[in-house]
Amino acid sequence: MTKDVIIALDFPTKEETLRFLDRFPAGEKPFVKIGMELFYAGGPETVREIKARGHKIFLDLKLHDIPNTVKRAMSVLSGLDVDMVNLHAAGGSAMMKAALEGLTRPDGTRPLLIAVTQLTSTDAAALKNELLISASMAETVLSYAKNAAVSGLDGVVCSPLEAALVKERCGKAFCTVTPGVRFAGGDVGDQKRVMTPEKAGRSGCDCIVMGRPITQAKDPVEAYRQAVREFLG
Repeated sequence: MTKDVIIALDFPTKEETLRFLDRFPAGEKPFVKIGMELFYAGGPETVREIKARGHKIFLDLKLHDIPNTVKRAMSVLSGLDVDMVNLHAAGGSAMMKAALEGLTRPDGTRPLLIAVTQLTSTDAAALKNELLISASMAETVLSYAKNAAVSGLDGVVCSPLEAALVKERCGKAFCTVTPGVRFAGGDVGDQKRVMTPEKAGRSGCDCIVMGRPITQAKDPVEAYRQAVREFLG
């Protein structure tokens, strides 16, 4: 997987999203993430319109249900021609294998499928006291990542703090997509496990996901370019 910066399009409407994308020059088409907020507001047509503009799309819906339901949902998402989709690794191996089967088109092609390990808003205290997981954060993320790899998935979503460990245990080809990335001195918001683009670029991250530090910047295009410069070195 080619290293890249993915912009999280966390906008409430399709119109606001397209106005944001219109700020980029015609030849500059960032890789973008469409999450639950935008997908629930604009639906599949918004995905199709952004794809038609030439953007690669990570459809971030984090599916988590019984295997048959996830399989059927993935078969629908496979028709949207996105580049990457995800689910929660906590759903287990049977669910992940079913998702992969549903996502694969009759001609054998499919988007990349990655699994969310632990959200970057979850810290060690919440892991232990609320989720009742006694293993450390690193051990939990690695266990989920190994389950995803054995199930045939292409990679995981993890914090940049765990990316190098995932690569070490699951192989260099196993992709790591990492939210929780902020510019030095920036507001971390509700993220708990964060890193700068520069450090993420040296830590085994294949793709970093950045939303508010880019979308809410005074000059979003320059903020995106700064993220690319820092991440790619």
